Amino acid sequence: MGNFIFALLQEAAHVAPEESGHSANLLSPNGGLMFWTLVTFVILLIILGKLVFPKITAAVEAREKALEEAIEGAKRDREAAAQALAEQQRQIEAARNEAQKIINEGRQAGEKVRAQMIEETQQQQQQLLERARREIEQEKERAIAEMRREAVELAIAGASKVIEKNLDDQANRKIVETFLASIPTGEVSR
Repeated sequence: MGNFIFALLQEAAHVAPEESGHSANLLSPNGGLMFWTLVTFVILLIILGKLVFPKITAAVEAREKALEEAIEGAKRDREAAAQALAEQQRQIEAARNEAQKIINEGRQAGEKVRAQMIEETQQQQQQLLERARREIEQEKERAIAEMRREAVELAIAGASKVIEKNLDDQANRKIVETFLASIPTGEVSR
């Protein structure tokens, strides 16, 4: 487009000197041309000022407003993202704390079960020892009773040999048992 305007100006420069009869330079001041150029410029400026500049200004202002809204939206989005990140971090921390709490509770429950099992084992051992002691005591008492019975039998047999009479009746047996019961058990067990 610039070439086209330049070509028109060159052609006008060639035609104008021939018509006016003298040679004119495009760079030399011409009052009429300057007047009409100034009038055209002012008219064009008025037309542009009334019709085009308001639309350009409105478009620029709309663009500025859109940019400001985009910047504000970006700020809001960034703040929302920061809040969401902070919330996520709080949730992660809460989950970590909850997991640690569950681990600790599990550990405590395990320790409690272990302690209960140890206590139950100790109780079972104690019960076994008590039962063994009772059984030993019962066996001891049975052995003592058996020894007394045998002692009664031996005493009766020995007395019958000495007296040469059979002392097998109940009254004699009762006398010997009473005598043996009066003897302390510590002396018999020796």
